[in-house]
Amino acid sequence: MAHAGTDGDCQSVTVQYRIVGADGNVVGADWTSQGGFHSWDTVPGAVEVRLAPHQKVKEGCTYPVSLAEYTTEGPNWFVSGHQTLIDKATVRLTAADVAGNDDAKRTWQKLVVQPPTCYGQIDLYGDDVSYDGKEGQGHGPAPYQPDNIVTPYHLIAAWNGGDKPCTPAAPESPSEPTPSSPSTPTQPAGEVPPPSSSTPPETPQPSTTPPTTSKVPPAPPAPSTPVTPPSDSPEPSPSGSTPPLAETGASSSTGLIAACAAVVLALGAGVTYTAGRARRSRQG
Repeated sequence: MAHAGTDGDCQSVTVQYRIVGADGNVVGADWTSQGGFHSWDTVPGAVEVRLAPHQKVKEGCTYPVSLAEYTTEGPNWFVSGHQTLIDKATVRLTAADVAGNDDAKRTWQKLVVQPPTCYGQIDLYGDDVSYDGKEGQGHGPAPYQPDNIVTPYHLIAAWNGGDKPCTPAAPESPSEPTPSSPSTPTQPAGEVPPPSSSTPPETPQPSTTPPTTSKVPPAPPAPSTPVTPPSDSPEPSPSGSTPPLAETGASSSTGLIAACAAVVLALGAGVTYTAGRARRSRQG
C-alpha cells in the first residue's frame, strides 16, 4: 500500500480504470481496480480513470495517474531489455472524480498515448514521474529487467506485446574469404582428445512479474518559496541627494584650514594690542 502525503491530511485512494476504443465504447472489462502485469489482453491506447466509490477525499487533495508507452527489445517483460520512453500522459484525480451510484451520464478523465508499432510496453501507474532514465526532478530510472529495475513505482496495470523489433536488423557485411588454417597435428594412437567445453547453462528467468496495486498516493505538497531576510547593511543614499559635508574629504579639510586661520588671527591681534600698550607707556 502506498504511503500518504507528508502533511497527513491526504490519504491513499483506490483507482478504477477501463480501456475505451476510438468510438467511445468499452474494450474488454468495465471498471476495475484489479492489477496484474498481464491484465490487458489488448493494447490500451486510451484509458479512462476515476476514484472507486465510497471513498472520502478531502478538498484540495490530488492524485496523479499516468499512462506511459515504451519501446522494448522483446514482446514480454522477461525479454524486454532496454526500454525507451516514447509517450506519456498524466491526469490528476480529485474529489470530483469519485464514482457514485448514478454515473451513466458522467464523463471521466482519459489518458491517451501513441499506439505501439513494434515491441513495446504500456504502464498505468499512480504518480507523474517520467521514468526515462534522466536525472533531475520529475524523472526516474527506466524499466530494465536484466538489472531488476522494476519501474514505474505505484504500478497499477501494464501491457507487453508487439510482433516485430523496433529497429531494423543491421545489414550483413560481405563475406570475406576464410584463411586456411594450419593442419591439426595427428593425434597419437591410443590417446583420446580432451572433451570440448560444454555450453554454459542459461541464466534462469524469474518467475514473477512486477507487482501492481490500485492504491495511489496523493501528490506531494508544492515546495514553499524561501523568504530572503532583510540585509543589516544601510541602504545607499539616493543618487539625486547631496551627501553631508562630513562625508566628503574636501569639506573636512576646509574646516581644519578655517580653524587654523582663526587661531593665527587671534594671536596676531594679541601681539598688536600688546605692542600698542607698550608704546603708550613709554610716551607717558
